[in-house]
Amino acid sequence: MVTLEHANLMSLLLPAPMVLVFGATIAVGLAGNTLPDVIQSFKQVPKVFMGKPAKASASIDELVRLAEKARTEGLLSLEEEANNAKDPFLARSLQNIADGTDAEELRLLMEDEIDTRMRADHVASKFFAALGGYAPTIGIIGTVVSLTHVLENLSSPDHLGPMIAAAFVATLWGLLSANFIWLPISAKLKRLSELEVERMNLLMEGLLAVQNGTQPLLLAERLRAMVPADPKSKSKGSKDKADDGGKTGKLTASRAA
Repeated sequence: MVTLEHANLMSLLLPAPMVLVFGATIAVGLAGNTLPDVIQSFKQVPKVFMGKPAKASASIDELVRLAEKARTEGLLSLEEEANNAKDPFLARSLQNIADGTDAEELRLLMEDEIDTRMRADHVASKFFAALGGYAPTIGIIGTVVSLTHVLENLSSPDHLGPMIAAAFVATLWGLLSANFIWLPISAKLKRLSELEVERMNLLMEGLLAVQNGTQPLLLAERLRAMVPADPKSKSKGSKDKADDGGKTGKLTASRAA
């Protein structure tokens, strides 16, 4: 847009307004939170760009496999699976099942761990949402300060235009940083947390069913009912059914002939 307006992009990259907006925004955010919370929040930033939610189908297949193993080899065989599991939540739950933990006690343990995960993720999302609220106001403060400086130099009309333009750069960066940086980071972290909690809840229900000795096929149907259907797999399933229907029709016609 700046290029189409034949403006100079460097006129927006002014150090003073940017230092004020970014520095003061982070400082105010730090003032409203503890230092460990701020450090932990910034550690979550790489997840925004590299975090990939686990597929529910993979978790369901894993739980069905565990159910089949538990039915054939017993619950004690899950201890080996716990040692090989890469997911800490799954590993701890499998170990508790192998140790003979009561179903109600196991549910409480898993629910507490899920709740702790939700609260920890909420801290980071809330922190960046707060930065998104502070940034525009700090930008306006920077503009007011700059305009005050402009009014002090009314005796130099040749410099008023560039000074007024520079004054509004602070507001621009306040709005840009809020809507293009802080709020999107907050929203992405919140969504990733929701997906992870859904996966953990799916694992919890599946593992409790495994402990209860639920039949694997029934477990698979129950778990698939807990997650939204994948449009791709749905369309593929419809195509397969159509193909099967076509083959069945041809076979029936040939037999009738």
